Amino acid sequence: MNVLVTGGGGFLGSHLACRLHSMGHQVSVLGRRRYPDLPQNIIQVQADLRDPKAVSQACRQQDSVFHAAALPGIWGTKKDFFQTNVDGTRHVIEGCLEHGVRKLVFTSSPSVIYNQTDMENVDESTPYPTDYMSDYPRTKALAEQRVIAANGRQGLLTVSLRPHLIWGPGDPHLVPRIIDRAKKGQLVRVGEGTNRVDIIYIDNAVEGHILAWQALEPGSPVAGKCYFLSDGEPVVLWDWINRLLASLGIKPVTKSISYGMARYLGGFLEGIYRAFRLAGEPRMTRFLAGQLATSHYFDISRARKDLKYKVRVSPEEGMKRLLKSLQVPLEG
Repeated sequence: MNVLVTGGGGFLGSHLACRLHSMGHQVSVLGRRRYPDLPQNIIQVQADLRDPKAVSQACRQQDSVFHAAALPGIWGTKKDFFQTNVDGTRHVIEGCLEHGVRKLVFTSSPSVIYNQTDMENVDESTPYPTDYMSDYPRTKALAEQRVIAANGRQGLLTVSLRPHLIWGPGDPHLVPRIIDRAKKGQLVRVGEGTNRVDIIYIDNAVEGHILAWQALEPGSPVAGKCYFLSDGEPVVLWDWINRLLASLGIKPVTKSISYGMARYLGGFLEGIYRAFRLAGEPRMTRFLAGQLATSHYFDISRARKDLKYKVRVSPEEGMKRLLKSLQVPLEG
């Protein structure tokens, strides 16, 4: 098949592209740059999601599209988030419809239903909140709703996947950020430190996407649905972080701040950054405070049932692979 992966130079997108390529499919990736680490016979389309003509052209002669590209982050302008995450997704949908693409697999996020409180083993019936503390989950929710609404239009089949905190060797965001802040003494535990969260190893995230794509057929229960994906074992966030740091010989996180104080500080810093139009992002925001202090893990039984999803790499094996990639000696 001819398959397009948007965000094909990113962590998830590049792994998806390589997996599809290894399965014998003709793979194209759409991204804003060139990616020399990808196999040479993967076609690279250099374009921006905000350019509808370029996105449409990339969808031409494709059988399926994996839409993994997005503007992530806890801070930024509403305009940038909306243009990339909402308009960009609309451009992908329109390109699929214009060129008769059969399948669209959308990478969403569990944050689309996050309401700043503990969310323990919740499933896909959980509604979208009425208010968001960050433009990233707000715009991802709008994009997800558009993908769901597009299912069945002109023969297009769609499915939305919600992987949470993708990690593993080569991760350019989660683990490097933890390590950098810990080395600088900038990591502070928010809340009591007992909150549990879902994470997903990169191979498991790719597997979930491939299984959803394969199951996405006319009449299947997958079409028009959304699915949580995870490693199936929520971790105690701050214990997981400290175990990682200990393995790297970095001092554990010992400083702490209450959730209420972190929310207050986050709101204050957001106001300062907006008022003075400061570059970069605040060290704390209300959304980040909630993510660091509350539990958020999800029931993946629907994915197990409909997609036949199974965890390919256990959290223990994933950590071994991560530490090996970071050249950390393993015990035994």
